[in-house]
Amino acid sequence: MPLPLSGLRVIDLGVVLAGPQAALMLGDLGAEVIRVESTQAFAPLTRGLVARPSREMVRTLPPIMGGYPGRDPGQRPWNRFPWFNTLARNKLSMTVDLRRPRGMEIMHRLLRISDCLLVNQRAGTMDEIGLGYEAAAAVNPRIVYVDASGFGATGPWSRYRAFGSQVEAVVGHDVLRHEPKGDIHSNSWTVAADAASGMCMAAAALMALWRREETGQGEYVDLSMAEVFLTNLGSIVLDQAINGRCLGSLGNRDYTAIQGCYPCAGEDRWIVLTVCDDAAWAGLVRTIGRPEWEHDPAFATAELRRANYDRIDEAITAWTRGLSRAEAVERLRRNGVIAGPVLDDADAFHDPHLRARGFFLDIEQADAGRHDYPGPPYRLRGTPFRVRQSPVRLGEHNEYVYRELLGYSADDYQQFIELGHVGTEYAPDIA
Repeated sequence: MPLPLSGLRVIDLGVVLAGPQAALMLGDLGAEVIRVESTQAFAPLTRGLVARPSREMVRTLPPIMGGYPGRDPGQRPWNRFPWFNTLARNKLSMTVDLRRPRGMEIMHRLLRISDCLLVNQRAGTMDEIGLGYEAAAAVNPRIVYVDASGFGATGPWSRYRAFGSQVEAVVGHDVLRHEPKGDIHSNSWTVAADAASGMCMAAAALMALWRREETGQGEYVDLSMAEVFLTNLGSIVLDQAINGRCLGSLGNRDYTAIQGCYPCAGEDRWIVLTVCDDAAWAGLVRTIGRPEWEHDPAFATAELRRANYDRIDEAITAWTRGLSRAEAVERLRRNGVIAGPVLDDADAFHDPHLRARGFFLDIEQADAGRHDYPGPPYRLRGTPFRVRQSPVRLGEHNEYVYRELLGYSADDYQQFIELGHVGTEYAPDIA
């Protein structure tokens, strides 16, 4: 059965997280995604922190950077980096150096036969190398060009570089999520803006491709990660803009319900719960052994309960500390209280619900081995998902792209190898 985007070709020039995630989503839906890379330059945080980390270095890195299988970078670390591999299924990889002779010629050939190009670099970077939208559209007027950057392609901040964490700080997210008695310095690290931008890039590409089907015209999409993430704070931004109220952080609390995150027995084990109405309140006080609170005037209404938030938190914390996470959740749910465990990566990996849903995909890759990878967060009733390509290795499909798609001869292909365009390993001088 053909997938929804079968027949479309997407060029993936994404780095780090947002661009590669957008390309992953389009590839999962059936597009032929060609990841364009270079063996002569290494993009940090894409195929690794560095190209050739030592075992000693890997052991000192946190799992997100050093989680190579067995904590071993292997002979080709760039093909074993889990962050990259998680976003690299259902893609092809070719290599070309756009800075070398004939590099742009090769890229133009690929552009002519492609439908969409995904970029997430600092604004202006692609223009500087001769591959901005106007240059791309001159080669292929029907190209859909999605250009994502931290703060958009225009304006006084357009030239600033940013990861998701900086974007979130700029739009005010950090002010809203710190500990209530602390400040932004108590925040944990997060890159939610990257993930939100990746999904928005994919959605923008689909809308622009749909428009092209109706009009026959290509499209340029200028996507600001800051503006994308700001939509997650919409009501708070409007409250400040219209009413002049600048809300502080509630931590894990809520405006209308009793809600929080509470420690359980064991190391770093937590649960969350929410009490939305009087029935749930009655269930909570029975569960934690405070039935007298059910008729206490100090807790008679939701507003009064929120006024006594600290007393309630102390009582819940004293109760949860003596129980395992699973037991605390089970007792609360039995009494009609919405509750759930806080899962770390290992917990999520073994979660029976995710396993029953088939969320994890068993995939083997030649350099990384066989592992379970997170799958797509959706199901299509009439189109079963399938893995058509394991996490792609650097330059794995060079011959297919150069010879079959671009029509270069065997002599040309050999020349491209000698010129440093074609390869499967980074240049020796790249550490």
